Amino acid sequence: MSFRWPVRVYYEDTDAAGIVYYANYFRFMERARTEWLRHLGYEQDDLRRDHGIVFVVRRAEADYREPARFNDLLWVTGELVEFGRSALTIRQEVLRQADGRLLCRGGVQLVCVDLQRFRPTAIPREILEKMKDER
Repeated sequence: MSFRWPVRVYYEDTDAAGIVYYANYFRFMERARTEWLRHLGYEQDDLRRDHGIVFVVRRAEADYREPARFNDLLWVTGELVEFGRSALTIRQEVLRQADGRLLCRGGVQLVCVDLQRFRPTAIPREILEKMKDER
């Protein structure tokens, strides 16, 4: 997946020093992953209703390089780097649009979960195929 999503830093995203609060980078990354699924033709509420699944975060990490500040325009990228029967690993970056500087690099491991049992389950074949095609 070579996907990117634009994000603007709002006042509510910043701390007292006017820089993005560290946990908000995870929110930006979540938005980009949601938009990636939408780009592939899948809404999260449709996955829940039609397939009885959700993707949950099993592991998340971030390496902060430089601060983003109020009103910055950012790119949040995502790349599918690993996939299995029920899990995906996505590498993500947050870059400042104005100069392309890397502000944060992170990643998440997502697990496909059956809502009835709330246990890992296979990612539906057509969804996984679309994800792999985007690589």
